[in-house]
Amino acid sequence: MKAIKAANLGVLFLIELGALAAVSYWGFTRDVATALAWLLGLGAPTVLIVLWALFGSQKASYKTRGAVRVGFELLWFGAGMAALFAAGAMAWALAFAAVCAVSKTLAVIWRQ
Repeated sequence: MKAIKAANLGVLFLIELGALAAVSYWGFTRDVATALAWLLGLGAPTVLIVLWALFGSQKASYKTRGAVRVGFELLWFGAGMAALFAAGAMAWALAFAAVCAVSKTLAVIWRQ
């Protein structure tokens, strides 16, 4: 069971990175001028990184707990899923949402 819990911690980290990759993919795939696509592709994940540093990380300036934490994580991972949907990657968006739901549920059950 210890190995499964450790694996889930790895999955949690990977879905955090997945949300960043998803919003970056969304930005770079917009049908806009190249400079704007670069701005969106690099700017969107930068916004998420700043939000994670302020509210989501272990060393966050503003710790979130309870319902506020749940809301923050819904927005964070929801942004990744929404970005994939907006980019036309419907199957990836559904797979990302499913992995997030299972991993976060296990994290709550196991108090990770």
